[in-house]
Amino acid sequence: METTTLPPSSPTPRAPARAERQPRIRHYQNWLRAQRGLEFADYDALWRWSTTELDAFWQSIWDYFDVQSPTPHSAVLAKNVMPGAQWFPGAQVNYARQVLRHAEPAHAAGQPALIAHNERGAARELSWPELRRQVAAVALHLRAQGVQPGDRVAAYLPNIPETIVAFLACASIGAVWSVCAPDMGTHAVLDRFRQIAPKVLIAVDGVSYAGRDIDRSAVVEELRAGLPSVQHVLLVPDLDKAKTIADSACWTTACSRNDAQVAQFEPLWLAFDHPLWIVYSSGTTGLPKPIVHGHGGMVLVMLQLGALHNDVGCSYDPETFGERFHWYSSTGWVMWNAQVGGLLAGTTCVLFDGSPGGSRDQPDWTVLWRLAAETGVTFFGSGAAFYANCMKAGIRPEQCGDLSRIRALGSTGSPLSAEVQQWGSDFMAAAGVTDIWWANISGGTDFAGAFLGGNRELPQHPGRLQCRMLGAAVEAWDDAGQPVFDAVGELVCTQPIPSMPICLWGDEDGARYRASYFEMFPPGHGRRPGGGDLPPEAGSVWRHGDWIAIGSAAQPGCVIYGRSDATINRHGLRMGTSEIYAAVEALPEVLDSLVVDLEYLGRDSFMPLFVVLRPSAVLDEALQGRIRAAIRQSLSPRFVPDEIVQVAQVPRTLSGKKQELPIKKLLLGQPLEKVVNRDAMANPECLAWYQDYAAQRNAASASRHSATV
Repeated sequence: METTTLPPSSPTPRAPARAERQPRIRHYQNWLRAQRGLEFADYDALWRWSTTELDAFWQSIWDYFDVQSPTPHSAVLAKNVMPGAQWFPGAQVNYARQVLRHAEPAHAAGQPALIAHNERGAARELSWPELRRQVAAVALHLRAQGVQPGDRVAAYLPNIPETIVAFLACASIGAVWSVCAPDMGTHAVLDRFRQIAPKVLIAVDGVSYAGRDIDRSAVVEELRAGLPSVQHVLLVPDLDKAKTIADSACWTTACSRNDAQVAQFEPLWLAFDHPLWIVYSSGTTGLPKPIVHGHGGMVLVMLQLGALHNDVGCSYDPETFGERFHWYSSTGWVMWNAQVGGLLAGTTCVLFDGSPGGSRDQPDWTVLWRLAAETGVTFFGSGAAFYANCMKAGIRPEQCGDLSRIRALGSTGSPLSAEVQQWGSDFMAAAGVTDIWWANISGGTDFAGAFLGGNRELPQHPGRLQCRMLGAAVEAWDDAGQPVFDAVGELVCTQPIPSMPICLWGDEDGARYRASYFEMFPPGHGRRPGGGDLPPEAGSVWRHGDWIAIGSAAQPGCVIYGRSDATINRHGLRMGTSEIYAAVEALPEVLDSLVVDLEYLGRDSFMPLFVVLRPSAVLDEALQGRIRAAIRQSLSPRFVPDEIVQVAQVPRTLSGKKQELPIKKLLLGQPLEKVVNRDAMANPECLAWYQDYAAQRNAASASRHSATV
């Protein structure tokens, strides 16, 4: 893979006559007033219109962003059922076409499409015309291998420009893209790709992470052997330019084509719901769900999320000239998809391939901040855990370079505590940015979007998400299916969103899809736009699996309290695990924590708290007392754990989520192989300790039980 080492980047020059920047969502509301005659007293009124007048709202998104189609659509939402909503029948779109329409104006303004750095120090820029040429070259290569619309192309690639090129090439010819990150093992990848029977495999020979070069060529060989449907392998050289795999084609050769056919290539027009990509659930147990999203739905929702709610501007627009969007992610997390979504609006995307925290031997949580300073990032996003690690590491702005161009911080992946958010604001203030705005979002891989997010015009309250997203009819429901406010309830979405899955791949009768999201509440209940019931034929509301509290006028904003099936229900009082973590991890000695409540089928509640401590800390009586006091004072004496146990690591998925449910099931006596997929874990080596702990506890419990019989 050819790389060009660049001199240290200076911030992109600003437009000569730069207009005062207004929030993108304000521009949209001005457009609604001018073009539709619609004006709203406040955001809540705008949100209610967007979730009750579904046709008018989503048509406005189509028109505002000038989504183009050679054929008209006969309706916006032709069939409002869940699942099975029919959006924009008759329209034709293509995700890659929407991206590449920006090539000429962005290049004329001197704005690159991609800026990419890795932890080895290599830096590259990809211009918009070069992005277009490479996409065309790879698309023609795939077509020459017999790839047709609807065929699946599987990728085993890191967060590098080649991955984006490959994705857009697939999209441009109607192939269905699916990617796994190279930190995933063979079994985890095969569990995903075998379900979709890909025709082509695009893979990297190795990666560098946390200071180590990791050869993945053997895994690529195993993947090819385990995927009999694969007819062609395209190898991206990263670690060893001389290395080849038998019967594979070289990416560099395929990508270098530059002839008349490449120059004349145009992406196909495809049906609105033509499959774009397949993403996967976390897969902690059983086979991961292969979730299919369509071209049109992803174009609309990514524009709505990025350009409106995240306030990410077009890099060649005079008002947002030089915009540079960075959201740290691996390709195994849906935020990679969101990062690529920045290209839909003509935004320069800044990629980083490597560890955000340095190596194990030499931790360094300034890596991404220094990247932002060097490349002039304006929107900086990462997982909530990243900011918590930066806070605990005590990093300072003077270690990072000039961060003054950053105007927004994005966070998702897990709840962001008020303390960490306040630290981030103080950190940026010390860097000279006193009005930093947090775009905290919460959504999921399931619909590749967000239910909750930001609005630059609304007040910020640390620890709370600002609002429900436009078009997302999100409510908190109690056990009876009634909406509640200022109280914790089940997160439901009562109306369809264009990016909700078309289907789960291979789920011919839709039974798995319905069981995953639509079977908790009765069909028709709460399905009328704006409230009320519809006939059962309308289907059921989407149940997301999170606990949420939606605020009122007295306490605006929303709070996610963690997964609803892992929430603590202690002595009749329900509490999200995130609140316990916020209290415990605020202590300087505690690096990480995990809590589970073993109340189950009439058993007495037993709630252990597992803590990872700083190397110099000791879990003595004094520290245990401080932990209990922190929970008692921040939450309630009811949530003081029965036992506090020091552990080396908290088990996490590859996307960084704490694995509360698998550990809970393990401690309740279920066998390890039934509750967790090791290949879907970031640190499977830590499971042996939890398995031993569970065995000892269950043996002691059985002994006590036999003694009382």
